[in-house]
Amino acid sequence: MHRRRALACLASIASLPLAPACSRAEPRAMTTPPPSPPPSGATRMPVVFAAHGAPILLDEAPWVAELAAWARAMPRPTAILMVSAHWERRPATLGATAPVPLVYDFYGFPQKYYEQTYAAPGAPALAARVRALLAARQLGVADAPDRGLDHGAYVPLVAMYPAADVPVLQLSLPSLAPAELVALGRALAPLRDEGVLVFGSGFLTHNMSYAFQKGIPAWAREFDAWCEGAFGKLDVDAVADFLARAPGAREAHPRTEHFVPAIVAAAAAAEHGGPVTFPITGWWMGGAFTRRSIQFG
Repeated sequence: MHRRRALACLASIASLPLAPACSRAEPRAMTTPPPSPPPSGATRMPVVFAAHGAPILLDEAPWVAELAAWARAMPRPTAILMVSAHWERRPATLGATAPVPLVYDFYGFPQKYYEQTYAAPGAPALAARVRALLAARQLGVADAPDRGLDHGAYVPLVAMYPAADVPVLQLSLPSLAPAELVALGRALAPLRDEGVLVFGSGFLTHNMSYAFQKGIPAWAREFDAWCEGAFGKLDVDAVADFLARAPGAREAHPRTEHFVPAIVAAAAAAEHGGPVTFPITGWWMGGAFTRRSIQFG
């Protein structure tokens, strides 16, 4: 894709935290009693955060191969709960529990990107479990039954689970406030012992003003290195306070929606801990966008 056109397309993605396609169904508050937890005994899953690129990621064979290898190295999940930078809605809202069309929350791309499909099975049992977990913590939850997976969700999944044979459920970001997202992540922690892969999707650096500029800015290197240390120690307090503690934070995130799914993931992992690794690293779009992705446990 031509550089200028690609930049315009990617800028359109960044400017649409609540794209029109994401708003087709108003959330409905849930008041039904929570179900009992499922039986225990499933393999404890890691929690992950992935740099999700953009629709054009799927044309980058080396990156696709890295994502696929990462998925193969993990236990196979019974279901995936996806928290993407590209869906913000209060209260925390559950997407479709049956297959519906994807959300193409971008414009100006070649037609082939609007023909991408990912018909993963729905996850109604997981939706019921998430409602129960959030209700137990007195956290609000709603449903948007017509809302499909956005590109922050389906792009990495196409690379990691191309057969689309793992049930997937997307959960919205109810806020960009770190304290609320820590509470959300902690509420989701029991899913690890139920075979569910809790999956945060965003970018650890995301400043579209630097897209396709050659070279890695100093602030990007410094922020990426800080993230390696803070997430590596699973320091949830530091991660939640990243705007105050991390060098280059404001340059890395003029708006924080691409970072905060990592807060949810870290909080979901913190109860049981485990080793923290970085299965994918490196830089993209000229150098200011770190591809650093994280596996907790």
